[in-house]
Amino acid sequence: MTDPNYQELRQLGDSAATAKSPDEAVLERVANPCDAPYLIRFTCPEFTSLCPVTGQPDFAHLVIDYIPNKWIVESKSLKLFLTSFRNHGDFHEACTTGIAQRLVREIEPAWLRIGGYWYPRGGIPIDVFFQTGDAPQGVWIPEQGVAPYRGRG
Repeated sequence: MTDPNYQELRQLGDSAATAKSPDEAVLERVANPCDAPYLIRFTCPEFTSLCPVTGQPDFAHLVIDYIPNKWIVESKSLKLFLTSFRNHGDFHEACTTGIAQRLVREIEPAWLRIGGYWYPRGGIPIDVFFQTGDAPQGVWIPEQGVAPYRGRG
């Protein structure tokens, strides 16, 4: 019998190649194991994508916070999804908000926010933030803890 709360995991515990693009990447989910509200945080301090104009690499420190509903994202599939951006050319804003919107579509969280802390391009750091609405009351949501860019000073 198939449990409707369980999705067969195809990447966990097996070798899995990085998708050629974020659109081709598979995000897997599992049932939320907790019936009380809580926060899940993923930190990706070495996120990489490509500048859509020059093709040069762009780097960011991403912090993804979400409060799950029925589903949580399976972490290996999230890592592979984020890795698929390494050969993907897009602006900082599109990468950051696209990751958030894809997670919202796949896992339907109660609340989600992402901070994209991008390293300078053309001498200007660009930070991009996305949030689905007001955070629910009663859940501890710590600051993201990423300092503003200070350069070498």
